Amino acid sequence: MTDLDPPLRRYLADLVAAARDVLGDDLVGAYAAGSVGLGAYQPGRSDVDVALVCADALDLGRRQELVARLRHEALPCPARGLELVVYRREVARSGAPEPGFEVELNTGARMPFRATWSAVDRPAEDGLFWYGLDRSILHQCGYALLGPPAAEAFADLSPADLRRLLTDALRWWLALPTPPGDGPAPGAEDAVLGACRSLVRVRHGVWLSKVDAGRRLLADGRPADATDGGAAADLIERSIAARAGGPPPGGHEARAFQRRVLDEISR
Repeated sequence: MTDLDPPLRRYLADLVAAARDVLGDDLVGAYAAGSVGLGAYQPGRSDVDVALVCADALDLGRRQELVARLRHEALPCPARGLELVVYRREVARSGAPEPGFEVELNTGARMPFRATWSAVDRPAEDGLFWYGLDRSILHQCGYALLGPPAAEAFADLSPADLRRLLTDALRWWLALPTPPGDGPAPGAEDAVLGACRSLVRVRHGVWLSKVDAGRRLLADGRPADATDGGAAADLIERSIAARAGGPPPGGHEARAFQRRVLDEISR
């Protein structure tokens, strides 16, 4: 892990050690996902996404102990927060689109605490598409901290399930409230670049970071099915600049772009 940010490297090593204390031989894999796996981790901005793989189902007591050991108050996270999901080995290897997790933990100095004790407790309105998509990303580019390579530990989705979950994700984002007016809307850049990542996955079969996906579409010269490709390219460029501290794009133009991406993926 010598290529990782040093505080992040130490944190991940401590996280794996704490998880092994709780799970023992039941812990068969630990993987950094999200921005770390995609090579786009930004100190101070990114979350830390981690997937643990256990051999068997965990009883409630072990799930609670794991959360107690890994929450920010016990193991301070150097990033905005930790998003941790634990899967049984058979679920990770199944390629199924359902959430299927044992326990989920969100914790951090700038992240609301949340522990979900089983997949059936996950509210549908919060999105059930995240997990299958995350496991697809892990299959391609998970960063192995413990256990076999991520491509062996996680199966990919079928093409039909992939499109369905991407469609669900875009519709979920579009259902979020948008500030009135055409002024800069905080978070709109992530909505645009997230849509770029979905489109690149469908067109090219690869997962990229949000910024790299935006750049890939710009390089393609066909950012999205639109009558004004120049406007779409400008929107992507401004969204990339916003990730580096520039003003975000407007919410309405971001939504229009997301709808075009949704139309193409749905077809």
